[in-house]
Amino acid sequence: MKKQLMAIAIGAIVSGAAYAQSASVQDLQQALAQAQKAATDATLAARQAQDALAQIQQANAAAQQRASADTPHAPDVSAPAGEGLQFKSGGDMVRLYGLIDLSMSHKDNANKAGDSLNDMSVAWFSGNRWGIEGEHLLKDSGGLTAIFKLESEYELPTGDMDTPGVLFNRDAWLGLKSESLGQLTFGRQNTLAREFSKIYGDPYGSSKVTMDEGGYSNNNNFKQFIFYSGSATGTRYDKGIVWKKELGKFMLGLGYQLGGIPGDFATGSTKSVALAYNGGELNLAGFYNTANVNGFVNTSMSVGGNYQLGQVRLNTGYVHYTADQPLAIGKRSENAYTVSARFAPAGRFDYELGWQTMNANNAAVNSSGYVLNAYANAGAATATATGKRQTWYGSMFYRYDKRTEFYLALDHMSTNGGYLASQANGRTAQSEAAVGMRFKF
Repeated sequence: MKKQLMAIAIGAIVSGAAYAQSASVQDLQQALAQAQKAATDATLAARQAQDALAQIQQANAAAQQRASADTPHAPDVSAPAGEGLQFKSGGDMVRLYGLIDLSMSHKDNANKAGDSLNDMSVAWFSGNRWGIEGEHLLKDSGGLTAIFKLESEYELPTGDMDTPGVLFNRDAWLGLKSESLGQLTFGRQNTLAREFSKIYGDPYGSSKVTMDEGGYSNNNNFKQFIFYSGSATGTRYDKGIVWKKELGKFMLGLGYQLGGIPGDFATGSTKSVALAYNGGELNLAGFYNTANVNGFVNTSMSVGGNYQLGQVRLNTGYVHYTADQPLAIGKRSENAYTVSARFAPAGRFDYELGWQTMNANNAAVNSSGYVLNAYANAGAATATATGKRQTWYGSMFYRYDKRTEFYLALDHMSTNGGYLASQANGRTAQSEAAVGMRFKF
């Protein structure tokens, strides 16, 4: 458009010059004035065209931003809820966030009689939660930042606390971070082994080990692989100290849990070391973890990873677990494997499929004959069992937008040998199905 307008102006000037050869001085002045006006009009028109183009570009950018905000994304069910409400001022940030997961479920063998149950169950994938996290940049410290997190879990069907009497049962920690230090946190938090094995433990979490906490899917039959990432107090440390440090594509981690017993530095303590390679398409991780549970040493070693093959992410992992038990029943050992995949094509749907097996040898059982989870207190056990526990599971998500999603989930667990799982109430199999809705804020 600029070229066309300038051509008009130049044409007017040239015409005026030709006319000047036969015209009077007055006519020449009029022609010159007309040429100047044409040039001014051309310049004004060019500016208007530029303004219009800038408005179009701004409108396109705004439209793209709105579209991005509403575009679904591949699932990270274990991620810390939504974007939340943030307050920022200088080097300070505080964020309030939460997640609500509503599940309507069906399962068989819901009691010893083998009856089925239709219910509004505890959240299928992610525990309902709300939390507060924040950071404060320490002045004149070379980038050192104080950080904290407080996170509470509740049950949607009843509103009860997930852990009665414990307000911040998911997280209650304070720490420091910087580029040179890495991240160092103190308090109740995920075990280090859980953080590193999450990239292969199931298909729902992050593909890379990060500074942010994550974990596994929630509380159903296919969750059980998470217990190999335990501590003296479950899959979260009480009185825990965790350090993570990025070294290029590698992530190094150390974890320690204080036992808190006068004169006894072993009982109740946990020690962990972990290493991950965040390669992009290929990500690997492994850990060594040992805990003293009521005087009995429990140890697990694990390695695994994931690979992005187009729209499909493949995950696999292995763990070897041993546990001291009362002398009368001897030592426990087992090997467990997991394989899963996530298919996330363009659009609003994604699909997950997984399998795991837990092969227990001489595992302690409780008074009802059910095999105890890894890292459970086996001090009162008087009997053991040997056998396998296997689970198939699958799910489909419809992601309406970044905040709201709907899902369908299925799983089937079976056991053999002497292995009985408490979830199946003495039976050797259980099938579950659920439909649900999740909302992040």
